[in-house]
Amino acid sequence: VTLVIRSIALRGFDRDSVNVIMNAVESIGVNTIYGATPTHIEKLANGKLLVTLSDGFSEEFDTVLAAIGRKADTEGLGIDVPSINLPYHETSKKLYVTNEQTSISHIYAIGDVCHGVPELTPVAILSGKLLAKRLFNNESTYMNYKQIATTVFTPIEYGFVGYNEEEAIDFFGKDVIDSYISTFQPLEWSITNKTNLTNYNCYTKIIVKKEFNSVTNKDVELVIGLHIVSPNAGEIIQGFAVAIKQGITYEDLQNTVGIHPTIAEEFTVMTVTKSSGLETKKTSC
Repeated sequence: VTLVIRSIALRGFDRDSVNVIMNAVESIGVNTIYGATPTHIEKLANGKLLVTLSDGFSEEFDTVLAAIGRKADTEGLGIDVPSINLPYHETSKKLYVTNEQTSISHIYAIGDVCHGVPELTPVAILSGKLLAKRLFNNESTYMNYKQIATTVFTPIEYGFVGYNEEEAIDFFGKDVIDSYISTFQPLEWSITNKTNLTNYNCYTKIIVKKEFNSVTNKDVELVIGLHIVSPNAGEIIQGFAVAIKQGITYEDLQNTVGIHPTIAEEFTVMTVTKSSGLETKKTSC
């Protein structure tokens, strides 16, 4: 298998987590080529496909799968009509909205047609429900697009909720952001005969924002992002998404009794910060 990436892998995701994923991908034998795109695909007499890339690379393959993305089909809606003239992103054709409301107060949009909104079906469903309740049931709850749990189903799953480290630093400033990090191997991997599992690790990251809590009158580390690269990461991160919405702190995680020996337990025992420069890899469960 050869994976061709035109720029960087998983743009917009936490870079430390992506590096762990790509190391795992390459460890299972996937050949990765960066900075190139297919320029020519020719079907040969033997039924195979001869693929030529922009960097000159050429090779025969049985199958070619292209992830070309998508854009919103808004052009037929009349958004350019002078009497409407809704602002939209020039490339994606997605509408600019604030709390699902366009620049015209009585025109709303939800889901994939909105610029900057995660392209996820459950996101569209919940944002639509909340909008309906605000419009017809006198409620005031708005969709929080930053606290959505998401999973990328890579060979080793990547689950996360909240900010990635780069976003957090850009938004809040480097002085108030730190990350707790752990690199480890699940106990289940130590008793399997699949030797390729020992070539890479699982990874967890807790991103915290340092702030003063006027209620408790002490400094706290508010958890604003959780990231995990591991088997079943999607199942794990779904539960933590509720905790993130409730405003948990790093201390709350430390005061939680973990279920041993599970992967999710790692979030309750992490003590090494990225800023400390200390070794994050664990040698045992």
